[in-house]
Amino acid sequence: MQFTQLWTNQFRNLVSEQIPVDNRQVFLIGPNGQGKTNLLEAVYTLCYGSSFRTNQLRELVCQGEKAFKLQGMYRDDANILHTLTLEYKDSKRSVFLDDREIRDRKELIYNIPCIVFSHDDIFFIKGEPEQRRHFFDQTMSMYNPLFFDDLRRYRAVLKQRNMAIKDGRTNLLPVYDLQLAKYGMAIQRERTRAVYEFDQIFPSMYRSVSQSEHEIHIEYNPSWNTCATEEEVVDYLSRTRERDLNLSTTTSGIHRDRFNVTEDDQLFSQTGSTGQLRLASLIFRTAQMAFFLKKTGKLPLILVDDVLLELDIIKRQQFLHLMQQYSQAFFTFLPEEQYFSDLAEEGALVYTVQKGAFISNEG
Repeated sequence: MQFTQLWTNQFRNLVSEQIPVDNRQVFLIGPNGQGKTNLLEAVYTLCYGSSFRTNQLRELVCQGEKAFKLQGMYRDDANILHTLTLEYKDSKRSVFLDDREIRDRKELIYNIPCIVFSHDDIFFIKGEPEQRRHFFDQTMSMYNPLFFDDLRRYRAVLKQRNMAIKDGRTNLLPVYDLQLAKYGMAIQRERTRAVYEFDQIFPSMYRSVSQSEHEIHIEYNPSWNTCATEEEVVDYLSRTRERDLNLSTTTSGIHRDRFNVTEDDQLFSQTGSTGQLRLASLIFRTAQMAFFLKKTGKLPLILVDDVLLELDIIKRQQFLHLMQQYSQAFFTFLPEEQYFSDLAEEGALVYTVQKGAFISNEG
């Protein structure tokens, strides 16, 4: 899968123009604040219908405007060209694939697999448990539609259960407990399998780049770690109901699960240096790429946003070696990062970015 052309209108600070991107590699070179990351965000928003920087689409609208529109032409795995259009207008998002409206984001998610590398990825390592849950849920949703559906249903039931608790409608809780147990245990089983497989990939990748002998692993600690069946979950929810009522929320479930990154059985967020945490966050993404390829046999599109500057030469070379399996890559670099030329393949597209405009560096 590869985009051949992009067009943005009233999106962030980007100039409304057609941008040819028909190449496996696209490099965006320019100082901070010129629009490099904004184009990556536009690509991501086309792929998923949402941004990796904000939950509010209205924040993507150019200053002084009320709507934006994105369009991308891409070539699928069968070499057939398609047109994908996303418009945000009147506080509503509309997505069209070849003039057919896509009403469910689920269809969009499995259309163009996309992985973004950004500075905020460090919070997968040192941030709150919610951020690691998000990473693994995203990773699993990329290849498993059934998991995605169960996650949706679980969240819907959880919302209803919490509302019933707050409203004092305790007679509804047994019904919600059955549904929460059904979807929650399906998710817990899938998370257990996925983390086991992910942990077969991540540690060796980290060692190869860091040149460290320490063992870095991912551990999954379910909230319902004492429950093996739906019936046991229902019983547990019944026994802890008083606690839920006192705290006005559902205090256990897969929304409370923890994914811990450990070094020699200690939390890596407490033992690792900032540089080691940053490197581990990059390896999280390369492991995500390899995991997706293993599960689907497909190559993802990747967006790499100014994340290589902090790596020394040796680590950068090792890291880039791990990053080779993609269908298309968009890289952003500052002008002083001249080493991008070592990464570029023959014929790669290079653009200088100035005030939201993209100037081709032919030759």
